Amino acid sequence: MKIHIQPNAIKLTLLTISVAGLLFAVTACAQTTDPRTNYWFTTYSGQYARVYTNTTTQLAGEAVTTWTNSSMAQTLPSYGGVQEVYSSSNWIYVRCTGLASYTMGPWYLDAAKTMIFPNLPTNQQVLYRFPRTNSVPTTKSENGGGQIGVFVDGVAMYNSWDAYTYDTTNGMDEQNITGCWNRDAYVNEGVSFDPGNAHQQNTGVYHYHADPLGLRYLLGDHVDYNATSKTYSEDTNTPTQHSPILAWAADGVPLYGPYGYSNATNANSGIRRMVSGYVIRNGEYGTSNLTANGRITIPAWEVRLDNGINSNQPGPAVSSNFPLGRYMEDNDYLGDHINPNTGTNYQQGVDFDLDQYNGRWCVTPEFPNGVYAYFVAINSSGTPVYPYDIGRGYYGNPTGGAVGAITENVTTNFLGDTNLASKLNAPVVKTGTVTLTWSALEGGSYTVQSATNLVSPSWGTIVSGVSPNKITGGYTNMTSLSENFYRVGRTSVAAYEGAGVTIVTTNTSTVPGGSANPGESLILTITLPSTPPNPPLNAPTTPTVVLTNTSTSTGINCVDISRPATNIVTAVVTIPASAAAGTQNVIVNFNSMPSYTLTGDFTIN
Repeated sequence: MKIHIQPNAIKLTLLTISVAGLLFAVTACAQTTDPRTNYWFTTYSGQYARVYTNTTTQLAGEAVTTWTNSSMAQTLPSYGGVQEVYSSSNWIYVRCTGLASYTMGPWYLDAAKTMIFPNLPTNQQVLYRFPRTNSVPTTKSENGGGQIGVFVDGVAMYNSWDAYTYDTTNGMDEQNITGCWNRDAYVNEGVSFDPGNAHQQNTGVYHYHADPLGLRYLLGDHVDYNATSKTYSEDTNTPTQHSPILAWAADGVPLYGPYGYSNATNANSGIRRMVSGYVIRNGEYGTSNLTANGRITIPAWEVRLDNGINSNQPGPAVSSNFPLGRYMEDNDYLGDHINPNTGTNYQQGVDFDLDQYNGRWCVTPEFPNGVYAYFVAINSSGTPVYPYDIGRGYYGNPTGGAVGAITENVTTNFLGDTNLASKLNAPVVKTGTVTLTWSALEGGSYTVQSATNLVSPSWGTIVSGVSPNKITGGYTNMTSLSENFYRVGRTSVAAYEGAGVTIVTTNTSTVPGGSANPGESLILTITLPSTPPNPPLNAPTTPTVVLTNTSTSTGINCVDISRPATNIVTAVVTIPASAAAGTQNVIVNFNSMPSYTLTGDFTIN
């Protein structure tokens, strides 16, 4: 018996079925060897994100694709991982749900796992960009709370701060205040991390503060998985390969796992764990003994980052309520201290591997000519250690971040969910049966057709409504034909919550005096009136921009807002196709600062 797969069906995405038959549409993506564009973990981009809601379901392996509690919910399935990648000469853009490709959860507030963590992850529909080439400023920028990069599975990167800082006025840790003695997230919140080493804050942003074990396991980075407990752990064997790229920070610098070349510039020097340049301030290595002397001095690395502004700010005495290690500033950088054996400062590359930003200049498999890269910091037992993924300061210029739209011409490097191309595998043939398998989109419905020839084929449907097992479709056909041809196509997709719509526009218009047509997306350049006085460029707020029809008062919100100059605000707006023609008031609101209404200064044609 001869069995054939229709050649055109080897790699295809079936978008629809017409009355006449199957319509095939092959998605072409630009291929490149640049790791910034093609080293994204998309293996499971067609699979629903999943959660274990408690330890009982975790041990039973009973994950759910929708979840809810009293305040947060994911009511429709959503695909995990990266869903879109675009690139230009200057930027990489990544659209993702922010949900991991492994099963997330459960989350608890205590080690005994009796108190449920109140937050659940939700689809964030993030479009994140980072610079393709990183500049290295002399004056470094401190990273703060919120997303500071994106992992290759689309999950947000946070730094080692948990958003609480010691308030000297009331002797307590307070949320979102400035100063020194900033709480260490892994030390203070690690109990709430799931087996993948992540959790989510009160708006559902699933994120890593430290060693992303679940992602590293999927990438084959020296991590074991216990199928019984559904947990991950560092492999105890000697590492044999360089860690992969795990993330890209807002400054365009890659983050690798914990293993690199022994000699930073020699790819043949062997593999070993990268050693953090930080030590706890317990009196060893020339550090201050905070337990004995009190938290009265700020470490030199922090003084450098904030230009000495908080250099004299005291912290609480070390106690059971404020134990050593509670704060990021409880750690010191070895390079600032004298090695008594040499009489000179401890040296990077000799006494430790990673600098105060948690990186080094080195060669890697992806950058054989060298690159500055961050590395995950763990100790010899596999436990995360400060500063975990990235130091408190960026090495490069952190020009990246979340954006609302793409305002330049870009190349499409990857498209996920319903744009994913299915791949039909070679059939398994036994006497009287043919088993077909193919890569599938979870939630998709598939049809299998056959024909006896390709010269003048008459395709007949063998079966329709085939549901895949996650991302694998399959069907076994009983046949007595000596020769047959097969093709498989997707006919529909169940309801799901997507990663969001990416607006790509290079159209421009001005305010006052500009115009646009319904259905257009464009960049507005708004010149602010001089009265009231314009807020300074470093004002701690990003304005909102709204177009309001002067006749109907219908509002259109703008996105991707920035201020290139004191009197200039730029914003991206999509004019709804149903928008009424007429003049628009353009309202620029700086919240507690001045607001500007430019009356009738923009027109919908």
